[in-house]
Amino acid sequence: MAPATTALFLSLSLFLLFSASNAHNITRILAKHPEFSTFNHYLTVTHLAAEINRRETITVLALNNAAMSSLLSKQLPLYTLKNVLSLHVLVDYFGSKKLHQITNGTALTSTMFQATGAAPGSSGYINITDLKGGKVGFGAENNDGKLDAVYVKAVEELPYNISVLQISQPLNSAEAEAPTAEPSQVNLTAIMSKQGCKAFADLLISSGADATFNQNIDGGLTVFCPTDPVIKDFMPKYKNLTASKKMSLLLYHGVPVYQSMQMLKTNNGIMNTLATDGANKYDFTIQNDGEVVTLETKVVTAKITGTLKDEEPLIVYKINKVLLPTELYKPVEAPAESPKPSKSKHKVVADGPQSDAPAESDPAADQTADNQNGVAGLDGRGLLMVLVSLCIGVLLI
Repeated sequence: MAPATTALFLSLSLFLLFSASNAHNITRILAKHPEFSTFNHYLTVTHLAAEINRRETITVLALNNAAMSSLLSKQLPLYTLKNVLSLHVLVDYFGSKKLHQITNGTALTSTMFQATGAAPGSSGYINITDLKGGKVGFGAENNDGKLDAVYVKAVEELPYNISVLQISQPLNSAEAEAPTAEPSQVNLTAIMSKQGCKAFADLLISSGADATFNQNIDGGLTVFCPTDPVIKDFMPKYKNLTASKKMSLLLYHGVPVYQSMQMLKTNNGIMNTLATDGANKYDFTIQNDGEVVTLETKVVTAKITGTLKDEEPLIVYKINKVLLPTELYKPVEAPAESPKPSKSKHKVVADGPQSDAPAESDPAADQTADNQNGVAGLDGRGLLMVLVSLCIGVLLI
């Protein structure tokens, strides 16, 4: 092999090894462990999952479903629950080995609750203490020295990048559980109504779906709004839906993460929505052809025709069709023998909603969490590593 080729090969290998070893996705890690499904769900709902994935060094103190039931029984508002869960995310790496090798047997470490600036004083710090019998205790710094939980087991460890450790109970903190005022909300339906989407806004209000949209604005929200003429033509089919299916259809037009136009163009692929619920995927595929961005549901293909508002964490797009999920509408395959190529592979059944037969599983859906939680693409570290690798290649030549 020529020296130049060898150098290039080594450089690329080094870069790929670096990238693969440093990327993590908490949603995917926890998905392999059903006993943490509730914890995983609320990391996503509160948008902590995306923040965890952006961190280079992190430790997640995971709660199993029983422990989460105890926490949820307090009926904390979503914004307060986010503070409590962020207290379970340490901004340092603690593997199982390190837990048993703490200097002087105790350590005080900062959490994401402290790092966000939401914690008063030092209430966002966690005390980790080695106990008799090989146990390790955890407690909030402001909890009168009480250690609420103990270490149970390591769920997954990627040394010095991310460590997921199970603890026995939620950590108690009066400051984290204190009522949290919701940030001032923009009037989403008013924005729609003033810019050609009043009919869709009225449906959100009348169904109560607007509450779910509003709850997601602070953490990031992308809305795809069919224009008034589109909704007018669709109303006969909409009226045939049950109340629960109307709600699912409306939530299908929202994505719980901010997606600018540039992000949509560079992150083509399957995307979950506000209607996604376990086996009920309610997802669609983002595609672009140059400057044209389309949303493909396997029933209909809609095109983004404009932007009503773009101010992070909220963006609202106009689309030229109602998005129809396969969970509610059955696609019909275009005849294979047709002499003329069709622009769309599917068309909507004329009689509206389908039966409740389960939809086919889409294996590509596993990629969604990666795209939504910030794993896709190169960050500053990746670009720096490219430059370092190229320099090594030059030296080897």
